[in-house]
Amino acid sequence: MVGKLLRIGVLALQGDFAEHIAMLRQLGVEAVEVRLAEQLASLDGLIMPGGESTTFGKLATDFGLIEPLREFGRQKPIWGTCAGAIFLSKDAHRPQPLLGLMDITVERNAFGRQVASFEVDLDVPALKAVSDEDLPFHAIFIRAPLIESVGEGVEVLARLEDGRIVAAQQGRLLATSFHPELTGDPRFHQYFLRLVDNPT
Repeated sequence: MVGKLLRIGVLALQGDFAEHIAMLRQLGVEAVEVRLAEQLASLDGLIMPGGESTTFGKLATDFGLIEPLREFGRQKPIWGTCAGAIFLSKDAHRPQPLLGLMDITVERNAFGRQVASFEVDLDVPALKAVSDEDLPFHAIFIRAPLIESVGEGVEVLARLEDGRIVAAQQGRLLATSFHPELTGDPRFHQYFLRLVDNPT
């Protein structure tokens, strides 16, 4: 498990940040809401939650967070879930503020509107690093994006049965199309904490 008390921020501009904070606290981690650039200084890692990616971009611009978030992501781990993954990407096929930290191209609302939300069990071999149980991860997709393509140095962590990418990692940057915080399964959060606690 984690070797020291980590301090993980959850971007709390909009979206389901409270669920991430609850999961982190269950794992014994200090979890804090982040809305201002100065709050990044004391963090070991950052989660950007689901929500609405264009709203994220607008609010991050209004709060002067774009460049501080980029600088943070060059030095420390960031995990983007759903809209957070879009915000982390280099390309989302439309003009909106993006951090451009992770060499992935994302298709927004790839599976349709909220009524087209679905759940599926995913094979995620990387999670064996944090659990002896070789169980699929039950993933919840809500107005989810798709990781359309990945660049050099980006590792694909999970795909749907048809081969489409729904989780990827680039160094200490992590992107998931789905919402691990909405399940009772802590393995993705444990995996992110491992990236934070064991920088390479």
